[in-house]
Amino acid sequence: MRDAVPRREFLSRAATGLMATPLLWTHPVGSARGQEQPKFTWHDVRDWGVEGKGWQETARYFDRLPAKAESLVRPPVWNLSRHSAGMVAHFRTNAREIWIHHKVTSPSLAMPHMPATGVSGVDLYARDDAGQLRWLAVSRPSAQEMQTRLIADLIPGERDFAVYLPLYNGTEFLKIGVPDGGTFTPIPPRTEKPLLFYGTSITHGACASRPGMPHPAILGRRLNRPVINLGFSGNGKMEPEVGALLAELDPAVYVLDCLPNMVEKEVAERAEPLVRQLREAHPRTPILLVEDRTYANTPFLKSHQMRHAGSRAALRQAFQNLKSAGVEGVHYLAGEVLLGEDRDDTTDGSHPSDLGFMRHADAFEPILKPLIAQETR
Repeated sequence: MRDAVPRREFLSRAATGLMATPLLWTHPVGSARGQEQPKFTWHDVRDWGVEGKGWQETARYFDRLPAKAESLVRPPVWNLSRHSAGMVAHFRTNAREIWIHHKVTSPSLAMPHMPATGVSGVDLYARDDAGQLRWLAVSRPSAQEMQTRLIADLIPGERDFAVYLPLYNGTEFLKIGVPDGGTFTPIPPRTEKPLLFYGTSITHGACASRPGMPHPAILGRRLNRPVINLGFSGNGKMEPEVGALLAELDPAVYVLDCLPNMVEKEVAERAEPLVRQLREAHPRTPILLVEDRTYANTPFLKSHQMRHAGSRAALRQAFQNLKSAGVEGVHYLAGEVLLGEDRDDTTDGSHPSDLGFMRHADAFEPILKPLIAQETR
């Protein structure tokens, strides 16, 4: 039995919204609050694999870069690559309730401008009768290791599920639990060429409320494609060391979205060489250059206006240089269309809210869809 909450702590928790029903059970699975519960079978997603891993030779299973990258890229890039952003596991079950046993690598479960559900949560989607993945449930992290029920009382029937891993935390392990007697079929990662996003904190997922809400994940569902998310918060800088790693992969499309972390001089020096580096390795793979989103308060700040103008001019010049040199298959997306004119779709003027990520996806989709179609022709 849990200890009673002292009055002062009760009032503090109530004021901050922390008196919601706890999702971390302190008793064994199989008996909850003294009532008999069904026994569970646990399935480790590492046994059948997750989508979103570009390399198998990783130091930890859920790392986004290979182990060798530790000696190749700057330490911040390496450290951020250990977050499980973009990874998703698929499975099929007729269970009417689904549990997870999940542990993250850092006790820092949330950030000031991003909730724990997005930073450290596990996000569950289910496939509907029309074949579309629809949101179902998300965990509410309150500890580094959680054994919690995600959903109960599902309408009977066997269906497919997808579970997205944390965006801004690493994952030690993730196990899916279903009551004994139910069916459970692992669905291995798809073999279609993935969409590959290389970028900044926005690509990484800041500041989505849930792991399924950054635009790379949204586009993965809309376009029915695996996604590799190589967003590195504050460190998407078009570096040749990262470019060499990108060139090892064989995606359907390279999306290069680094301008929010770069100034004009860096863009002028690195954008064209990065495209040539990728084009040498993959002569036909489409490459999409993306301008930076417009800060929400740009109309009032000259410094923001100048930064946008400089970095975008440098990227456009690199694009024109590549076209003039006969480099084919390079495409361009303007930054002004990534967020809305109402400027109400960010958390802090820079990082999209869920609305901002939906608008990002709306801007990307009409460009990416025909590029993917080219692959099948």
